[in-house]
Amino acid sequence: QVQLVESGGGLVQVGASLRLSCAASGRTFSSYTMGWFRQAPGKEREFVAAISWTGYNTYYTDSVKGRFTITRDNAKNTLSLQMNNLKPEDTAVYYCNAYTEVSGRATSYWGQGTQVTVSS
Repeated sequence: QVQLVESGGGLVQVGASLRLSCAASGRTFSSYTMGWFRQAPGKEREFVAAISWTGYNTYYTDSVKGRFTITRDNAKNTLSLQMNNLKPEDTAVYYCNAYTEVSGRATSYWGQGTQVTVSS
């Protein structure tokens, strides 16, 4: 089992930067694909970015490409999301996710979320 705790959210102005972190417990962190999702008020939770267990492959939703960077440190069991040039539409609760699939069985864990508010 994996427990995830996000941090780093806050209130910033348009164009500012924030760095979100996700601390994971469990010795199998490195075997999980890790990702960030977000949920704005009144909207569905949406995918933001993901990174393979090796860290070699990263994926982003179009709206954050070129502004956000996802990284992981398997030695420290941490996941990060560097967010630059923030926009009001980035305002949401950001959730850390750990995902793995073994023998066709998918397992997914979520953190409690951290609020990011971008003020214009």
